[in-house]
Amino acid sequence: MFCFSCCMPQAKETGKPFQDTKTLAPIANLSLKTDSVRQRYVAEEIEKLGKNNISAEIFTFHDLSVATNSFNADNLVGEGGFGRVYKGRIQGKIEEVAVKQLDRNGFQGNREFLVEVMMLSLLHHQNLVNLVGYCSEGDQRILVYEYMLNGSLEDHLLNTSPEKKPLSWNVRMKVAHGAALGLEYLHETASPPVIYRDFKASNILLDANFDPKLSDFGLAKIGPAGERPQVSTRVMGTYGYCAPEYASTGQLTTKSDVYSFGVVFLEMITGRRVIDNNRPSEEENLIEWAQPLFKDKKKFHTMADPLLEGVYPEKSLYQALAIAAMCLQEDAPSRPLISDVVTALEFLSADQ
Repeated sequence: MFCFSCCMPQAKETGKPFQDTKTLAPIANLSLKTDSVRQRYVAEEIEKLGKNNISAEIFTFHDLSVATNSFNADNLVGEGGFGRVYKGRIQGKIEEVAVKQLDRNGFQGNREFLVEVMMLSLLHHQNLVNLVGYCSEGDQRILVYEYMLNGSLEDHLLNTSPEKKPLSWNVRMKVAHGAALGLEYLHETASPPVIYRDFKASNILLDANFDPKLSDFGLAKIGPAGERPQVSTRVMGTYGYCAPEYASTGQLTTKSDVYSFGVVFLEMITGRRVIDNNRPSEEENLIEWAQPLFKDKKKFHTMADPLLEGVYPEKSLYQALAIAAMCLQEDAPSRPLISDVVTALEFLSADQ
């Protein structure tokens, strides 16, 4: 099994940290307001952002309607719990953009919007998606990102079809390493740290070179500061990816993200969804299926994605499964730091 004992790197200064906790106070204040006041409050906070030399542009609804051909269904590239994403092009600009129109029903969309704009305006790293701009006109809440040509990891890993070429082992390890670097920046460079809270394949976007960027920061949470080891919060996220201690108690730490990383990494190794009701009952839950196999090295090859057709280094498979198993430990303190995972993946990639 792969050992983390020699993998204790310093946090990489690969992005610009933010250090102004007062800037994030509006997020906490949202819970104190009635629905009618929240909408006005969000609009006011977003307006303040625009006056604080934030690099993201402020777009009008007309700008984005023109960019997406009136939010035409032909331009729809994705749909999730918080809204729809359209491909578009802003007038006067060469680059294509992704335009996410949040669901206008209720407070949740307002809060997601404010958190996302504030987080991505303050956090900058090559493995985080770039926020181009936003629109908060009337009851519209729209986010504009750089367009990621290859869609999401989920598109290539879990939504496969015979005509779609499966991701190679090397590309999977490259994506895992880049996604881990994004988490490392959030956990160990950003100050205070940020807990992503929604790490899953559909939130890992891939550019033209299959370099990954984390997206969708609406559930991100400012992590514990000082002596506090954890923060308490309402349990949110996607079933199957949440760490067991967070799902049961609402106690959130950076190790909760490490667990979620382990889930996605295991999906990348096996090609299986974390919850798949189309499989036999004993295989529906990926983690429960994998736990006994982790203990038997002779069965490691049975865990590799069949679409790989055996094209992977055996040593690399063993090391990857060891990393996943470490991240998926029930006891949160026993999980590695994400910087340890980054270093382990660097060793693994170097063996290719």
